[in-house]
Order: sequence, then C-alpha cells, then structure tokens
Amino acid sequence: MSCLLLGVLRRRNAISTASVGVRSLASIPSLPPSVAEFVSGAAAECKPAKVHVVTGTPEETADILANLEKDGMVKKLTKYENCWIARTDPKDVARVESKTVIVTKDQRDTIPIPAGGAKSQLGSWMSEEVFQKAREDRFPGCMAGRTMYVIPFSMGPVNSSLAKFGVQVTDSPYVVASMGIMTRMGTPVLEKLAEGAEFVRCQHSVGRPLPLKAPLINSWPCNPDKVLISHLPDTRQILSFGSGYGGNSLLGKKCFALRIASRIAKDEGWLAEHMLILGITNPQGVKRYIAAAFPSACGKTNLAMMKPALPGWKVECVGDDIAWMKFDSQGKLRAINPENGFFGVAPGTSLKTNPHAMATISRNTVFTNVGETSDGGVWWEGLKPPAPGIKLTDWHGKSWKYGDSTLCAHPNSRFCAPAGQCPIIDPLWESDEGVPIDAIVFGGRRPEGVPLVYESFNWRHGVFVGAAMRSESTAAAEHKGKVIMHDPFAMRPFFGYNFGDYLAHWLSMETRFGENARVLEWIFKRCGRTSEEQAATKSIVGWIPQNGAINTEGLGGNIDMGALFDLPKPFWQKETQELRTYFTQQVGADLPAQVEGELRGLEERVRD
Repeated sequence: MSCLLLGVLRRRNAISTASVGVRSLASIPSLPPSVAEFVSGAAAECKPAKVHVVTGTPEETADILANLEKDGMVKKLTKYENCWIARTDPKDVARVESKTVIVTKDQRDTIPIPAGGAKSQLGSWMSEEVFQKAREDRFPGCMAGRTMYVIPFSMGPVNSSLAKFGVQVTDSPYVVASMGIMTRMGTPVLEKLAEGAEFVRCQHSVGRPLPLKAPLINSWPCNPDKVLISHLPDTRQILSFGSGYGGNSLLGKKCFALRIASRIAKDEGWLAEHMLILGITNPQGVKRYIAAAFPSACGKTNLAMMKPALPGWKVECVGDDIAWMKFDSQGKLRAINPENGFFGVAPGTSLKTNPHAMATISRNTVFTNVGETSDGGVWWEGLKPPAPGIKLTDWHGKSWKYGDSTLCAHPNSRFCAPAGQCPIIDPLWESDEGVPIDAIVFGGRRPEGVPLVYESFNWRHGVFVGAAMRSESTAAAEHKGKVIMHDPFAMRPFFGYNFGDYLAHWLSMETRFGENARVLEWIFKRCGRTSEEQAATKSIVGWIPQNGAINTEGLGGNIDMGALFDLPKPFWQKETQELRTYFTQQVGADLPAQVEGELRGLEERVRD
C-alpha cells in the first residue's frame, strides 16, 4: 500500500469511501450502480493496484498534496499560504491539438468534408474502428501499480438547472488536487448521482504503469509518444492518455465543458462557449453582463478581472474562460460559469496588468512551470525583477538569472486557483439560474486592419462575425510562431461536432435573443441605445463608434482614434478572399445559407 493510501486510511472517520482493493469495488455502498458499473469497467481495463473514491474533504486534499511533495511532483511554496509549484516533463506543457480527436460513426458528424483535398482545421475525426485499436494499444494495464482515483464532479453549481455532472477516473494525484480547485467535487455530487442524474464518463491515465521502464523527468509521469485525447459525444465519454498537463488531463475543462458540452447543448437547445463572463456597472449604478470570446492566452482573464481606468465604473468577474448559456422562460439569455476555479496563463500577469488576479493566486494555488524564487515564491516574465539577493530557478529546475536569453517560466505556465478567492468575484457568480447576458463580444489578437471595436448589424451578421474570427496563434497549444489563424468563435480547437451544424445552431437562437473599459463603456451604451445610429456609424464591417463616442479622458498624449478604426480597403479585400477560401475549403456544403449570404454582403461592401 502506498504512502498516500496510508495517509487516507488514517483519516477513515472523515472519509466514508476510503480506498479499497479492486476486487471489493462493488461493495462500496456510496457508489450508485451506474457509477460503480463505469468504475468497475475502467478498473478491469486499467488494472490499478487500488481504487480510491474522492470525497473532497480538506483532510483528503492535504494528504494528496503532502504525498505529491514526497514523490517530488510538487513543492510547497513557503512564501504563500497553501501554495505549491509543479514542473512537468518538457514534452508535456500544453494542449496537443494534433492528438485530440472526436470519435463518431460518420465523419461528417464531427467535421465538414474539406474541399479539394484540404486538411480540416476544424477538428480531428477518428473512426470508431481506429479508436478501438488505439484504445487497446494504450489503456489495458496502464494503471498497474498505481491508485485509480474516482472523482465525482459538477460543472456549475450543484443545484443549478444548467449544471452537468461527470465522473473522472485517473491515476494522477496532481489531477485530483487540481480538479478539487477547478470543479465542485466529492460527496455532494455522489448524492446527486444517487438520485439518478446523468453523468459524463471521463477516463484518464498518465500512461506510465509501475514499475517504470524508463526514468521520469521532473518526477512527472507522462507518455508523450502515445498521447491521445479522445471524445465520444454520442455516448458522452472522454478518454485521455499519456499527458498530465491540465488541458489534457483535467477533463472537466475543455474536454467536457466545451467539446462534449457543445454537443449536449446542441441536443438540448443551449450554448457551451469559450467565453468569459463579466458584470459591468456604470457610475449611475446600472449593471449589465457581457460574455466575450477570445482565443486562449489572448487576455480573457485580464478582461474578466479588469480594474477600470474610468472613474465610477466597476467590473465584477463571473468567469474567465467558459460560459454555458440558455434562454430562460422569459426569453432572456442567461449564463453560468461551469468552473469553480481559474486555470490562467501566468506570464504577463502582474500587479500592473491584473492586480485582482495577483490577489487571487496568493493562497491555495497550484502553479505549474513557472519560475521559483529562493525565498519560496514564484516568478515569471512580466513581473518586476526580483529583489537583490533573491535567486531564481527556471521551469526546468535550473538556476536562472534575470536577463538570461532563455525564459524563466514556460510561455504556457499556469496558475490554478479557487474562483471564490477573487476580490471582485460577482455576487451572482454561483447563481443557480445564471446571470442575464446583455452583449456578446468576439475578439482576438490582430495587429492591423481590424477596428478596435465594432457592432454587428444583427444576430445573423453577428454569427458571421464570430465565424470570421482570426487571431495570432498563442502558446496555449503546440503551434509555433505568431501566425494569423482562423479561430471561429474562439472555438476552433474545441468544437464537439460539425462546425456547419454549430453555425446553424447559433442561427437558430436568433428569434430568442433579446484600457478596454473604454470599449466596454461604448458597448454598454449600445446595449441601451434608442436608435441604430446612437453613438455609432455604419461601416463595411458593422457599426463602429462615432467620432468622440469612445471616452479618451485621462489617457494623455495624442490618441490617433482614426488609426484604431481604420478600415483599409486592400486589407479587407484580402481578408474577404481569405474568408471565402476558408469557408469553401473547410466548411463546404455544410455552410449555412445565412452565413454564405453575410459573406457575399461583406464582399459587396468591400467592392463598393
């Protein structure tokens, strides 16, 4: 029996579902029959030494972290309260889009058929037959010598009508510790499952059975050569193998909350989107909620936790990454943040760019692949230079000096912190019914040609604007260099079904819909407009702010507002040609006629 299990059993009185041998699994009284059946099947396939049902108690979490430290996977940061640092294998640092697949019987259920032999950029389909062979090559016996942890979890407040449940089995205690932050997990969820609630079946393994055949790097178990993150939307299953990195192993995040949930949302008539949710209140006390889609590592967290430069304005955070939205009985679009924590990019986060995030991560946080200071703290690019006498260790675990040519923190290094610790968390962030959404924003990194902000003509045109999104690639995935990539709805890596059907689903919602602070202020005004022309001018791309409509008070210097909203014709001629090629090749016959009509409209406006 491992040290971890000894620690758990010493607290048997606090944990009603302690750890058990695999043969006695069916006798655990707290497991509902449907959960026991799933866990028994996973145990029979993966052959762990022990099975432990996670209850989510503080004592259990403390034991798991203490034993992670004994195993060298994490280190306690003495400068902060209950904070830890982990360093991964250098080959396991980001989402692996090239090894992330959707498994369906028919390819067209997953992706449009690309034209002219082009490779699909809208997801990777795997046939059921190929997946079964891949599974048989990976999962049998993969947890030998390890403990299988059973994590019952809820995406969203447990009692919310928008909440969905999952059960993840994993052989990674790092995943257990992180899921305890990112989801509501443990006994309360088991009670819901005992009442018959449906759940998504999530199976994860680092792919390094014991005894090891090769040494670990940074004490981090993973199997980079055999990584496969697979989603079975028809049966609501996720199977992830070979990676311990959060985006690949915390299966409640992108795997469940976007890929599987987007398919569930299509079937049930709601939306699962890669969006932040914030509440913004003007000096008169009027509050509106906004959902905003940005690609990973493009500033969602900073915007969601913004400290407005405009006097009298207030921003409060509901969520920084994922929004589940549904129309209520009154026809109002409402949204919840299905997550319970923040899994944010560390580099660039500072007291200057995001003081609220810095306050949030000062306790109860797991840091991954950041730099470490000799006084028991963390450091990354974007923070002030360390104080004299403070030494730095980089994310590889090697000595590092300020000014070295290499990076101290990996560009995709992360912090994992409880959302409830955010000093500007919205009072309604855990509302069972969700918050009312007044505006939806699409954005990204574009160095030229695109106005700072513009408004779509209508819902149909807004769907086209979301579909036409392009942005610089980021460190959140394995792409190299700053390349402008198509990223429709900021969902390109996360679609759980055919993008053409996804667009049609958004279009079907039309009849039911009713210094970024300066941009949000204009959006706020437009939400309450009494005429189309109020504070806006019609342009080829949509409604853009009139001269003087953006508040520049206090900025100082000469602000070239003309440059911020310039629409150079050669740029947009090239942009529309690129969009035409992209939609033709990638979506083809699955492109809704309404979106085709919006593209033709843009082409005509650019020509005139």
